[in-house]
Amino acid sequence: MTTLSFISAFLAAFALSGACAYFASRRRVKFIRKPPAPRHIMSNALEYRLSMGPRVVAIGGGTGLSTLLSGLKGFTRNITAVVAVTDEGGSSGRLRQEWGVLPPGDIRNCIVALAENGSALTSLLNYRFDRGELKGHSLGNIIILAATELMGDFQRAVLELNKLLAIRGQVLPVTTENVVLKGRTADGNIVTGELQVSDNGSRLTELWIEPSDAEPVDPVIAAFGDADVIVLGPGSHFTSVMPNLLLPGVAKLLKEATAPIVYIANLMTQPKETEGMNILSHIDWIAGVLGRVPDYVLANESAVPAEFISRYGKIGAEPLYLSAKEENYLESLGSKVIYGDYCEIRNGKYLRHNAQNLSETIMEISRTRQKGLG
Repeated sequence: MTTLSFISAFLAAFALSGACAYFASRRRVKFIRKPPAPRHIMSNALEYRLSMGPRVVAIGGGTGLSTLLSGLKGFTRNITAVVAVTDEGGSSGRLRQEWGVLPPGDIRNCIVALAENGSALTSLLNYRFDRGELKGHSLGNIIILAATELMGDFQRAVLELNKLLAIRGQVLPVTTENVVLKGRTADGNIVTGELQVSDNGSRLTELWIEPSDAEPVDPVIAAFGDADVIVLGPGSHFTSVMPNLLLPGVAKLLKEATAPIVYIANLMTQPKETEGMNILSHIDWIAGVLGRVPDYVLANESAVPAEFISRYGKIGAEPLYLSAKEENYLESLGSKVIYGDYCEIRNGKYLRHNAQNLSETIMEISRTRQKGLG
């Protein structure tokens, strides 16, 4: 596909997005029976409230991070999503291999999650081609690739898309270096790449990235310094959360951070990647890299419906709950455990975190710490 084609796709996407917004607004006007409160007053009040929200840095990748962001954007505009760049599967993996670009998929998902008009952008940027040379690629990934080609820099391309889509916050790659995830299993085998690591996660004894001295981008460093609260997860433990922490610069910043670090425990174990692991095992890996435990651990206490336990159990996934003994141990290390109704059923098919409830808890943690009560 030529660069001109990418530019055309890029412009067409934004033209279509604008058209969707226009016709949607026309439909809304049609059904108005009486003049509403002045929109500019409502909009200004909302913008002011969001602009005064806490500065949240959320670290991860994949579905878990984008789910959380969709909730956080209702409470604050001061969000920085720090996204792992080790993805090598699907469309992202193909673009990484063929074009040498950093994987755009998780970046795309997070941008969509923080966009003002998430529903329209979701259908547009997540559109996946089903034939020809573009088969399997999403339009959003192609747009990010086009922007990178035009600007000659992945970080600049992502920052420009942040602005063009007027998202509530910013989405950043943790680094612009072409890092590779590697690990060692209990029997001494070396596994290379996200896919192999995921397939052997529960057998890992060591995890690292190459090059080992990869550095975080400057805006990520600045975001950590300004943060009111730092959130780890939810998401795939070894392939979404840990890759960010393995950068020495990130680990150092988190170890020395004065802002509270909040870890969101996953709802279920992940087949192969975290089979047989409990929440403490997840936190042990984090503490081993950071040299500290999270200040808060958010754990789901709502029951997972039996039909989902059965369905997920067939692929090797089990619910993750904290026992009283595990809670006491964590609190003896300095972690405060907060339980909540953090589980919901999405589209009648999938277990997902309840982004609204998680975000409310994170906001309360921020308020508590600002008052000096935490």
